[in-house]
Amino acid sequence: MDLSNPSKFSIEFFPPRTAVGETKLDTVHTELCKLNPDFFSVTYGAGGSTKSGTRQIVLRYQAAGSELAPHLSFGGADEDELKQLLQTYIDAGIKRLVALRGDLPSGMGASVQHRYANELVEFIRAQTGDHFHIDVACYPEIHPESKNYVADVEFFKRKVDAGANSAITQYFYNPDAYFRFADYCAEAGIKIPIVPGIMPITNYANLARFSANCGAEIPRWLEKRLQGFGDDVEGLRNFGIDVVTELCEDLLQGGAPGLHFYSMNLSNSVSQIWTNLDLNNRSQNELA
Repeated sequence: MDLSNPSKFSIEFFPPRTAVGETKLDTVHTELCKLNPDFFSVTYGAGGSTKSGTRQIVLRYQAAGSELAPHLSFGGADEDELKQLLQTYIDAGIKRLVALRGDLPSGMGASVQHRYANELVEFIRAQTGDHFHIDVACYPEIHPESKNYVADVEFFKRKVDAGANSAITQYFYNPDAYFRFADYCAEAGIKIPIVPGIMPITNYANLARFSANCGAEIPRWLEKRLQGFGDDVEGLRNFGIDVVTELCEDLLQGGAPGLHFYSMNLSNSVSQIWTNLDLNNRSQNELA
């Protein structure tokens, strides 16, 4: 392992929309802090629809001692608004951002121009230089709007050329998809770390809906096993922990430069998978 570029292990939240959800997330954050992740990221919502909640959560948890990486997109915001937000994050000691094109909120349609993630990366660099480590998104199984694999990697490369430092993938359950994608990116001249995004399995119906929307494939064997659990929530969760732990082991053994967990604002499965992988001892493992 290259100790000059150590692996990163991180966890993602989304901003709650209710006071009850916010209290619950505070508890989840406290639990997941015990895992000592390298950073927490916080999503931004379609068109920046949760930007106020994102900023609030980011600033509060950063002040509490965690390392935070806010998600950011142009969305419906103008450049002056983004400049102010970037300065707010600099003043708070934030050193990492996740730059995304993002989705437009429903109802905005063609009235708002979609500005791509490479443009956002260029904007951040122009305003803040090298202050931020910038993560961008990539898609081992191809973005659902891309016309083909070659075009998808080319869009990814534009973000890298604009100044991205590393990337986080959409979640997947086929490790070969990740390794083949990483190889293809290397051939295309993309040299930044590509960190796998990991989605714990806790609810089949929700997972199927998310996967249909974002183009992530659930392998047929896995889909049939998950369907077979029916109303056995605990059985499905335990099976999901085993499957995702094995996936993570394959990825790390194959050289993946870390893992990024989509927590869905839940702590139990992430904590168990983290423990199974012995990630709390990762510093010692990397130095071994």
